[in-house]
Amino acid sequence: MPSSPNYKRNYKQEANTESPLRKKKRNMRNKARRIAIKAGLVKRGGSKDVHHKDGNAMNNKRSNLTIKSASK
Repeated sequence: MPSSPNYKRNYKQEANTESPLRKKKRNMRNKARRIAIKAGLVKRGGSKDVHHKDGNAMNNKRSNLTIKSASK
C-alpha cells in the first residue's frame, strides 16, 4: 500500500478482492479467539493473542491453541 500522507484505503474494494481462502483463515482465527474466550483463557478485548502451535489457522483443536502476549 502506498505510504503517501493523503492515501485513503478503499476497504470495500479490499473486501471484494480478498480471496476465499484468506476469508476462511480469518474466520477460523476469529473462531479460535471465541473458543479461548469461552474457555476463560482470554478476555474480550484483552491484550493476549491466541496462537496456533502448528501455524495452521484451520486447526482449532484445543490442544493446538495457546495464549501468548501480543509482543511475542
